[in-house]
Amino acid sequence: MAHHKSAKKRIRQAARRTRVNSASKSRERTLVKKAEAAIASGNKETATAALRAAAPVLQRAVAKGHLHRNTVARKVSRLSKRIKAL
Repeated sequence: MAHHKSAKKRIRQAARRTRVNSASKSRERTLVKKAEAAIASGNKETATAALRAAAPVLQRAVAKGHLHRNTVARKVSRLSKRIKAL
């Protein structure tokens, strides 16, 4: 257990950041799954709307440092490629 005031603060901050990060990662994964489900259903309009919802969230994840920029670029590229093939 921490004894210094600054160490106690760091523990509080780390706990809060862990909750925020896990919530945002969960949201990112959910949106990607929704886009993949829309692609699997074969409905191009729904799939396009799902990708438009997912792409900005993934880009924000890059800005916040949750995901690497190339990872997000690859995911968005593959999703859009699959949508165009519908």
